[in-house]
Amino acid sequence: MDINTLKFDEKGLIPAVVQDFYTKQVLTVAYMNRESLEITLNEKKTCFFSRSRQELWRKGETSGNYQHVVSVTADCDGDALVVEVIKDGPACHTGSESCFFNLIYQDEDARRFTLETLYGLLKERNELRPEKSYTTYLFEKGREKILKKVGEESTEVVIAAMKNEKPETVFEISDLCYHVMVLMVDMGITPEDILAELESRHIIDHKVKQETMQ
Repeated sequence: MDINTLKFDEKGLIPAVVQDFYTKQVLTVAYMNRESLEITLNEKKTCFFSRSRQELWRKGETSGNYQHVVSVTADCDGDALVVEVIKDGPACHTGSESCFFNLIYQDEDARRFTLETLYGLLKERNELRPEKSYTTYLFEKGREKILKKVGEESTEVVIAAMKNEKPETVFEISDLCYHVMVLMVDMGITPEDILAELESRHIIDHKVKQETMQ
């Protein structure tokens, strides 16, 4: 789609919804004018127009939390954009991963559980250390204890799988995932770090396959 067909408003702006490429979480909503959009496309990093300061601003210019653009998609009317990015750090000036963290309503019956949700919960446990929490116990015992549990759960997965017991293997893999994510929080490793590493391997594997086919 040619950007000349986009519909900028009377102030020359178009709203841009910025979304995490890996988790699909909405990170922020900002505005672009034609110049900032062109910069975004050319530099492959988000650049916006500040309505309060009436000037261009490149995300990450002062914080280092750049947003590397993967795709830019216009809606059916051409008057709004979705920008998928791989971020270097928190999207919000408060230090939060996303600007959207003030929950107004949540239907508990329809609440979607994700690994990112679990990771966020574990981070909160590490920061608050609530009493009588097993997760708190692990963080307080330290990395040696966490690593011991990762080793134990890995062995349990192997034993369950060797017995060809699917429900038991699912149970043990779940335990392993939990303890691995506790380790990730302890080491400051995010799900995005893991996904980025896996993505890089996918690209390498794809190139190897192409070369072997030639």
